[in-house]
Amino acid sequence: MPGFAGEAGAAGYRPLLFSIAYGMTGSVGDAEDIVQDAFLGLTRARQAGTTIADPKAYLATAVTRLAINYLGSARVQRQTYVGDWLPEPVVVPADEPGPAEHAELADSLSMAFLVLLEALAPVERAVFMLREVFGYSHQDVARITGKTEVNCRQIFARARQRIAAGAEARGVTASPARRAEGEELARRFFEAAAGGDMDALLGMLAPDVVLHGDGGGKAQTIVKPLAGRQRVMQLVAGLVGRGRLAGASLRLARVNGQPGAVMQDGGGRVAGVIELDVAGGQVQTIRVVANPDKLHHVHRESGRGRPRQAEPGAASRLLPGAERTREHPPGRQRGTGAPGPGEER
Repeated sequence: MPGFAGEAGAAGYRPLLFSIAYGMTGSVGDAEDIVQDAFLGLTRARQAGTTIADPKAYLATAVTRLAINYLGSARVQRQTYVGDWLPEPVVVPADEPGPAEHAELADSLSMAFLVLLEALAPVERAVFMLREVFGYSHQDVARITGKTEVNCRQIFARARQRIAAGAEARGVTASPARRAEGEELARRFFEAAAGGDMDALLGMLAPDVVLHGDGGGKAQTIVKPLAGRQRVMQLVAGLVGRGRLAGASLRLARVNGQPGAVMQDGGGRVAGVIELDVAGGQVQTIRVVANPDKLHHVHRESGRGRPRQAEPGAASRLLPGAERTREHPPGRQRGTGAPGPGEER
């Protein structure tokens, strides 16, 4: 992996570095901070007179190790999370390109895959993701994580066994035709929900469809997954239909590489992000992220200010049948202390 000098050249690695950090943390904001910390480490090393033989290797190693530290501090908080934990959504509007940092994510880090990765310890997650998602060799994974190559092979084998469904959940890069088919189904799905066309909505849902909601204790959502075509249909119809009556609107988008939509209230503020898993011409899984802490970056990128803050009864108007939850636990703290890989004195 040859590198080259110059900050402008190193900046070209940002999409890859963001993808690694986001895949490790499931948080857009923390991923951006981790990448920035890695670049600061690179700048300080150069200012100290250190020759960085391979900037790409240095930055990838720094990002990975910072993310491992972050996960060590975040794990306790996730264990006390209110309701379902879902990653912060990476949203790309359906009709325009998204930020360059998100380009690497198009079809490799779905919400389903990131939730599966939660079962792994931090180092396991790093080894598995670097090898499985980004195609690093075992030798490179060993260098990045500071483990031996033999150890990395063993860690990878164990991780793959623990999340045997990971490859299926991550899927393969969708063909243009398959992507267009999913986006068309999403368009018809949300139109049917907004229009109250129950028959059409029911026909687009798989018999064993599951809906997950993430409010984090700061938005009123379902706190347990909801399963079954009839129940999910009623919930979705209420979510979209009542939201529309309250002045809310839906904007079609790609969410972590999957078809979905961004829900905005009457003032244009983001109220939630919906992701659809589509297979066999039907919606298999629906994920709704309503936790306002996970929507700040969606607002920032849409240029509409702050996300909608939870108000008493507000979520129930958008999501009928929602249950009130207790307060979200304190924010997670990210670890510090990047290494200095690839340095030469």
